[in-house]
Amino acid sequence: MKFLTMSVTDAGVAHVQLNRPDKLNALALDTLDELVRTARTLKKDRNLRGVIISGTGDSFCSGLDIAAAMRTPARIAKAFVPLPWRGTNLFQEACWAWRRLPVPVIAAVHGHCFGGGLQIALAADFRFATPDSRWSVLEGKWGIIPDMTGMRTLTELLGADVAKKLTMTAEQFDGTEAQRLGLVTELHDEPLKAATEFALTLAEKSPDALAAAKRLINGAVTGSARRTFARERRAQLRLLALPNTAILRKAVMKRDTPEFRPRARP
Repeated sequence: MKFLTMSVTDAGVAHVQLNRPDKLNALALDTLDELVRTARTLKKDRNLRGVIISGTGDSFCSGLDIAAAMRTPARIAKAFVPLPWRGTNLFQEACWAWRRLPVPVIAAVHGHCFGGGLQIALAADFRFATPDSRWSVLEGKWGIIPDMTGMRTLTELLGADVAKKLTMTAEQFDGTEAQRLGLVTELHDEPLKAATEFALTLAEKSPDALAAAKRLINGAVTGSARRTFARERRAQLRLLALPNTAILRKAVMKRDTPEFRPRARP
């Protein structure tokens, strides 16, 4: 890959890094392609236990490289066309593909987290950041709006009024303020280290239970209470019948470390 690196530990935790440090990891169209392909590859790995997304160099991501993207208008136009079976275009799928993964995704943020970079971070399940990291819904500076699923994720996390304020003003703020607003899960001087430790902790849990929890909580945000309750019942009945649940139960009873099987197929 040209603008991403990816490795998977023996514990089944993948580390995906935006790797364009000379451009503060600004997003090229090739980066978006690589993000989508990487997420889809990881989704097929039933031994995967978690994903960490970070950036090399001085920043997590400074947003879309608009100057480079505008040099290929035909490619930009193609990237705006949604795939009917997914409901997302390339810009959106580069973020939403991480929401589709049945494992916890953690963004480890330092330096800039602007525009498209912020939307990638918001597509993660958790965001660990340095107190001095810099955040902004930067699209408003250029007279445009977040269009990489940010309208959904900003509203989920912040509520309509705060999402409108940040989108309309494009104001910049630090990681401490981002946590106060609800964008950041935890503050750490070394967010990548903290994210790795957290991912390893989650890897000790049943992969099937984690997948069900992620799917149900994400769906509960927009689903009706009735639909959420029905999905809860179905998921719980399925979990009770899965081997990993029995493995975990026996390990807890024996105060032993569980040795899970691969995650069950959806």
